[in-house]
Amino acid sequence: MKQGMGKVAVGAAVIGAAAVVGVTALVVRQRMKNSSRWARAMAILKEFEEKCATPDAKLRQVADAMTVEMHAGLASEGGSKLKMLISYVDSLPTGNEEGAFYALDLGGTNFRVLRVQLGGKTGGIVHQEFAEVSIPPALMSGTSDALFDYIVEKLASFVAEEEQRFNQPPDRQKELGFTFSFPVMQTSLNTGTIIGGRRAFLLVML
Repeated sequence: MKQGMGKVAVGAAVIGAAAVVGVTALVVRQRMKNSSRWARAMAILKEFEEKCATPDAKLRQVADAMTVEMHAGLASEGGSKLKMLISYVDSLPTGNEEGAFYALDLGGTNFRVLRVQLGGKTGGIVHQEFAEVSIPPALMSGTSDALFDYIVEKLASFVAEEEQRFNQPPDRQKELGFTFSFPVMQTSLNTGTIIGGRRAFLLVML
């Protein structure tokens, strides 16, 4: 009886081992099959990417053509297919800026105030935070003075909450960048007229 049970055990072990080998072979074949499919898929994607890629020479041509059109549009009104507006920017960032800076982004129904800590050429953006404020409907159809008084009030509250790590030297003036999501015909550094709407408004920039 013991001998018979031993034979059964050996037979079961052999069958089990064969089953494991069979399953392993199936898994290996499936993985090889999937790997082959993956390789073919990647080859197709690579070919598609290469066919869709714009040659560097063509990109340079597009950039040069845009530069020509931009200069023409700034030289005379209607002198280019690109609509260009003069911006009274007298200086550009160098990338070496350090300390806290503010930005105000005025959109259609809300505006955002951003505070960012810059670490210079190597530090990049150290920290940033922002607050988003809804503009009351009454101010949207009111005077520009009322609108900007509201914006300045919210901006002052945001600046007053400046955290310890954002503190500036006492003699340093806080700097603010301002973006406006509408086309504006500027007549000077701090005045301009909104264009493209149903009516024109006198806009006093911050």
